[in-house]
Amino acid sequence: MTGTPQGERKVLRVLEGEAIGPPPAWMMRQAGRYLPEYRASRAEAGSFLDLCYNPDFAVEVTLQPIRRFGFDAAILFSDILVVPHALGQDVRFVEGEGPRLDPLDGREAFSQLREAGDPAVMTHLAPVFETVKRLRAELPRETTLLGFCGAPWTVASYMIGGRGTPDLAPARALAEGDTALVDTLIDRLVTVQTDYLVRQLEAGADAVQIFESHAGTLPLAVPAAGGTVEPVGDVAESALPDASVDALTRWSLRPIARMIAGVRARVPGAKIIVFARGSGLDGHARVVPETAADAIGVDWGVDLKALRARVPASTVTQGNLHPDTLIEGGAALDAAVDTVLAATAGLPHIFNLGHGITPQTPVAHVERMLARLRG
Repeated sequence: MTGTPQGERKVLRVLEGEAIGPPPAWMMRQAGRYLPEYRASRAEAGSFLDLCYNPDFAVEVTLQPIRRFGFDAAILFSDILVVPHALGQDVRFVEGEGPRLDPLDGREAFSQLREAGDPAVMTHLAPVFETVKRLRAELPRETTLLGFCGAPWTVASYMIGGRGTPDLAPARALAEGDTALVDTLIDRLVTVQTDYLVRQLEAGADAVQIFESHAGTLPLAVPAAGGTVEPVGDVAESALPDASVDALTRWSLRPIARMIAGVRARVPGAKIIVFARGSGLDGHARVVPETAADAIGVDWGVDLKALRARVPASTVTQGNLHPDTLIEGGAALDAAVDTVLAATAGLPHIFNLGHGITPQTPVAHVERMLARLRG
C-alpha cells in the first residue's frame, strides 16, 4: 500500500473511525450499465472478461463515474470470478444471463484446479494489479481507491453450482455431502484471495472490500437445551463443526477473519470492509467482532438505526440505501437519503447503496441523491 495523503481521502478517514458530515459517498457497481459511457466502452472491449483483463478499458470504466459524479471513492473495475478463472475453472459471461462456470461438482473436478501456490494464479491476475497501479496514478489525490474480492463462501458457491441460484442449493448440498471437500476449497480460496488482496494493496489500493454476497444462504443455527445445535432452515448438522458454531460462522465469518488476519500480517493496518448481504440484523452485528473488519457494509434489508443501536458507536457502517429507491427518485429518494443521514448523524458512516446500482437507474437520480447528500 503506497503512502497516501490520508487527510485528503474522506473514506479512509471514516475507516479510521472519524465521523464526517456529510459522509463520503460511493456506490457499489458505480461503473456499470446505467452509464452511457460504460456501455460504449463495453461494446468496444468485446467480452466482459476482456473489459476486466485489459487495463486500458478497466482504468477507463473505473474513472468514468469519478469524472461524472466526483464520488469520494473509486472501486477497481473487475469481477469476483476472476479468481476461479485464475485457478483454472472455465468462466464465461452470457449476455442477459450472467456468469456461467463449469460446475465444480465433486473431487474429480476439484483436482483439475491449480494449487494455491501455483505461480500461474497470480500471473493470470497480473492485469488487475496493473489496473490498480494505473488508477492510483490517475485518480484525484482526494479519491480513495478500493480493491475487492469475493468472500470464500460466495466464490465457492459459484464454483460449485456453475451459476448463482437463489438458495445456492448445489453448494449447500455439497457442503452437507462432502464437507471435507468444501473445507478444502474454502481453504484454497482463503489463501489465494488473501494474496490477491495483498497485491492490490501493494499496487496502490487504499482499502479493500470483501463481498459476501451470499451470506443470506447461511442461516444462523440456534443452540438448543443441552448445548446441541438445531439449524434454522435445511442446513444439516453435518455442516456444523460443533454445537457452538453456526453455518454463518463456519462457512463465512471465520474464513473472512482468516483472510483479514493474513492480509494484515503482510500489510499492517490494512483497511477492510466486509459486506455480508442477507445476513440480517444479527449477522451484520457480528461482522466486526467475528472478522476484525474495519467496517460493515449494510444491505438494504437491515434497519440501519437498529443496527447502530446494536454496535458500539465507534463501529464504521457503510451503505443501506435501497437501489430501487434510487430508481424511483423524487421525494422518496430525498426521504431515504435523509433517513440514512439521521440514523448515522455524528457516527462514522460511508454513504452507499445496500446493494449494487441497477442498469435501469436514471443518471439524473444519482445526481439528485448526491445533491441531497451534499446539500
